[in-house]
Amino acid sequence: SYRTVVLPVFLCLGLMLAAGCAIFEKPPATPPPALMRLSAEDYPDFSDGFFLDNLVHGITKSLEYLDKVPPERLFRFGGDTYSALHLKRSLTVLKTFVETRPDAAALNRFIARHYRVYRSSGGPENGRVLFTGYYEPELKGSLTPDARYRYPVYALPDDLMVIDLSPFGQTYRGQRIVGRLEGRTVVPYPDRRAIESDGTFSRVAPPIAWVDDRIDLFFLHIQGSGRIYLTNGEVIRVHYHGANGRPYRSIGRLLIDQGKIPAGEMSMQRLKRYLRNHPDETDEVLNHNPSYVFFQTETAGPIGALGVDLTPGRSVAVDRRVFPMAAPAFLQTRIPVIDGDGRIDRWMDFSGFALNQDTGGAIRGPGRVDIFWGSGPYARIAAGHMQHEGAFYLLILNPETP
Repeated sequence: SYRTVVLPVFLCLGLMLAAGCAIFEKPPATPPPALMRLSAEDYPDFSDGFFLDNLVHGITKSLEYLDKVPPERLFRFGGDTYSALHLKRSLTVLKTFVETRPDAAALNRFIARHYRVYRSSGGPENGRVLFTGYYEPELKGSLTPDARYRYPVYALPDDLMVIDLSPFGQTYRGQRIVGRLEGRTVVPYPDRRAIESDGTFSRVAPPIAWVDDRIDLFFLHIQGSGRIYLTNGEVIRVHYHGANGRPYRSIGRLLIDQGKIPAGEMSMQRLKRYLRNHPDETDEVLNHNPSYVFFQTETAGPIGALGVDLTPGRSVAVDRRVFPMAAPAFLQTRIPVIDGDGRIDRWMDFSGFALNQDTGGAIRGPGRVDIFWGSGPYARIAAGHMQHEGAFYLLILNPETP
């Protein structure tokens, strides 16, 4: 305070132990920018661990999105901004070169000559990025409920309102709330516990289908999309259409904090096993996450936040407030190697190109990236077990490139 600053020094020293003295306090540390532009000598080794065919496919999907965006829209890379037109050109040039099937040395020379590279500042603790995974789960379901198929996959409720607060003043720019009307008042939308205990909720949210496993349904909410294999032999794909606006809370973190699952053992598979072995705890554990997801059917997909098909191993979910969407990226982390019995044999170092094409409720800040792995046994294992740190980079064509 002002009074503390003008106290004589000897009095300040005398009071230091009792109350502290402002003139000795350190100013709060300024966090590093989320994306830092690198000099060419600091570029990583751009070695790609996958076939480049699916990279071409992923780039094509980002270009499909950018075709619908005004060419003058700005995309922020740290302290720099680039137009949608320039980002589109950046992707087109990269796609054209990748289609020549370059080796690693040629790829590195090409990027060093033509691209600017930005590195994510990562998490505040150690500057590293935590990589996790997600996938397209497969559930068993029916178009009509019965004793087995009794857990509804709800469509977006008719009474759910998403209100953009930006028109109400500069203070609220970019903010939205989710709720519903009670009388003439907008109130928060019900949480998970209230929705699941409301036996008449289908009056406002007609179920798309009913599934036979409540725990699998919960993880469908977490993944955001999936396939439901119906009793009539058909398969329907469901995709995220909206949510109740409640904050996402990790049930894995809850069980770690309660000492019920060691942090080193945490995975989706371990979490499911715990819930199945402790059915009396299922309600309380699942309801710890008040967020609830509503779905729509899709003929293709799964569809990411950009409205385009996701590419396994290439599409990543990021925080769009930090990272430019649709942009080409490059990641370094570790991925599992699976043995013939479908178990993890070891973890290996991995690097590869990716595209920012999705978002996620738990993906916040520059220190989190979620890799989409597709469907099937490997996708399920990789998505369920990945919790590895690494580095994340963004690429953009140098504006001076002819």
